[in-house]
Amino acid sequence: MADVDINIGESPFEASPVTPKTFDEDHVIKFRCYKGIECFNACCSNIDITLTPYDIIRLKQRLGLTASEFLKKYTIPFEFAANSIAGVKYKPVEGGTACQFMTEEGCSVYEDRPTACRYYPVGLLSMRRADENFDRASYALVEEDHCKGHLEDREITIGEYRKEQGLIEYDEQGRAWRQLILKMKSAGPSIGKLSKTSLQFFFMACYDMDRFRAFVDSEGFNQSFVIDDATRKELMEDDLALLKFGDRMIRQVMFAEESIEKKADAEEKLIQRRREQRALREEMGMDSEDPASS
Repeated sequence: MADVDINIGESPFEASPVTPKTFDEDHVIKFRCYKGIECFNACCSNIDITLTPYDIIRLKQRLGLTASEFLKKYTIPFEFAANSIAGVKYKPVEGGTACQFMTEEGCSVYEDRPTACRYYPVGLLSMRRADENFDRASYALVEEDHCKGHLEDREITIGEYRKEQGLIEYDEQGRAWRQLILKMKSAGPSIGKLSKTSLQFFFMACYDMDRFRAFVDSEGFNQSFVIDDATRKELMEDDLALLKFGDRMIRQVMFAEESIEKKADAEEKLIQRRREQRALREEMGMDSEDPASS
C-alpha cells in the first residue's frame, strides 16, 4: 500500500495513540484483557469515546431510555470540524474522567458496549484513496503505556478479534454513518456553510432517534413525502429501519441524493407552513427553528 495516497485523517473516531502502520484482518496481535490483570479498568478511567448511532440505539434500549434521555444523561456533543456536523461522546462521571458505566467488576453495559470499546486495542480507520469517494477499512494498533494486555501470550488475528468482540454486526450497522461522515468531510466547500437547521437535522436523524421518529410521524413530513403504510409502520416500530431511513433523508437534504418520493405540491405546502411557523415564532418572540416541527 506504499504507493497509494490515503488520507487517514478522515476517520470519524478520535486519533488516539495509534501507531502509523496500518494492517489488514490477517495481521496477528498479542492481547488479552480480563479481571485480575494489573491494568483492569484503567482504559475506562480516562475516556474519550465517540459513539456511533448504532451504539446509541443499543445503549438506550438496554437502559430503557429514549434517545433524548440517553443523550442528555450520558453524552456530550462535539464538532468534527469548526462550524460543521456534530458527533457525540460518552460523558464521564461528574468531576472526573472515568466512564459512568465502569464498576469494580468491569463494564456494567458490557453486552451493549460501544464500537470503540469493542475494538480496543485495535483502531478502525475509515480510509479513502485520493481518487475515490468511498471508504476502505483498515486497522492500527493502539498502544498505551497503562495497558498490560499487550504483554499477554495470546495471539489472535484482527479478523478473529473482531468476531470475538461482536464487531461484525456493529461495523455493518455503523458503516453508513462512517461513510456519511467521510462524505461530509470530503465535500467541504462544495456544500457551502450548513445552516443551523441543517446541522440540527443531521444531529436528530443520526443520534436523537425517538425525536426523529416524531418528525417522520408529523403532519408536515407526511404532507411532503410519499411513504407507504408498511414502511411507515416499520419506521414507527424499528430503530434500525429508522436509522437507515435517516441516512437516506440526510443524503437527500444535504446532497440532493433523491431516494424518498416528494408529493407533487410539497414545495408549495412547505413554503406556506414555514410562513405560518415564522409568523408564530415572531409572535412568541422566538428566533430559532426546530426541524422536528417542519
